[in-house]
Amino acid sequence: MNVHEYQAKDILKKYNVPIQDGRVADSPDRAVEMAKDVKAATNTPIFVVKAQVHAGGRGKGKIKGTEQRGVAIAKNLDDVRDIAKNMLGNVLVTHQTGEVGKEVHKVYIAEDAYYPGESEHKEFYISILLDREKGCNVIMASSEGGVDIEEVAAKTPEKIVKEWIDPSAGLVPFQARNIAFSLGLSGNAFKDMVKFLMKLYHAYQETDASMIEINPALKTSDNKIIAVDAKVNFDDNALFRHPDIMELRDKSEEDPLEVEASEADLNYIKLDGNVGCMVNGAGLAMATMDIIKLSGGEPANFLDVGGGANAQTVEAGFRIILKDPNVKAILINIFGGIVRCDRVANGVVEAYKKIGDIPVPIIVRLQGTNAEEGAKIIEESGLRVSSAIALSEAAAKVKEVMS
Repeated sequence: MNVHEYQAKDILKKYNVPIQDGRVADSPDRAVEMAKDVKAATNTPIFVVKAQVHAGGRGKGKIKGTEQRGVAIAKNLDDVRDIAKNMLGNVLVTHQTGEVGKEVHKVYIAEDAYYPGESEHKEFYISILLDREKGCNVIMASSEGGVDIEEVAAKTPEKIVKEWIDPSAGLVPFQARNIAFSLGLSGNAFKDMVKFLMKLYHAYQETDASMIEINPALKTSDNKIIAVDAKVNFDDNALFRHPDIMELRDKSEEDPLEVEASEADLNYIKLDGNVGCMVNGAGLAMATMDIIKLSGGEPANFLDVGGGANAQTVEAGFRIILKDPNVKAILINIFGGIVRCDRVANGVVEAYKKIGDIPVPIIVRLQGTNAEEGAKIIEESGLRVSSAIALSEAAAKVKEVMS
């Protein structure tokens, strides 16, 4: 689960991670009021207005049809109002959103952390995430903060330093010192970076985050380290332990079909293809998508109905897949282990009849317990559904209906 920058900073603040002070607003008038609060708390004469959307590249992105950036400097309260007015209710387009963009519902009014002594400022990139290959968390840092880390990795990979964290020991101080030293810091800035990293890793572990990215982490002119931006993703499987974090979910930022699927306890990810697929099991889903591609089609989605597929889950899956106008056929690929294939077949027939006329051909491949009985149920249903048992047979039928 993703959260907005202002929410991420609120969480980090609870773990004493130094942040750029700010307030959130959902109207131009409210933005001005929040700017006054920020000024009273920090004595800043200049403000930063940031569009709050679940996408990176906001500083380079633009409000559609304007020259307004997703991150802008406001020199006074009138600027705050004008910038907020340009952002709110309009669509921000970044390299991550694509041309569709995302509508801005809230803005973050923050202090200008680049106070006098600008030449002494330095920006860093810091992230914490799981290294799946090594089976442990890793801290990545770079002296090239404020830019896309992909660009740094491509052009100057030597400027990225990494520290892998032993799960039994956690982040130990010498590792934080290694990172601070590698970033070229010394004196009070060095000490502050060590503290910053230790607190940040504590926040990462305690919240069951899957990633924390600070870009940039700023060394101020008085040698303090603060998070100027923050992106935090959380492990969905651990959210039951964090109801307070779960409440931060902004469904308006998510794909509507993915939201609907999650409410039906289905694992769904929308893709750009033309063949919808419904399976039970993530590994089978990957194999099914491969088969679709080998058959000349393109997978339109990843949809895992789980081990207990029944008429209700199949019906929910149908309805979600059919809402994608690009879908020209549906391949249902079920392995009958936990659930019997004849039960799944009956579920498909029942769901089909409940939905009514389905405008695209459906291929149902059943393998495992009672696979032949399931195929017979499909073939005798009289519906626009064809069955297959072998994976190659299913692939051939997909190719046939797509040609």
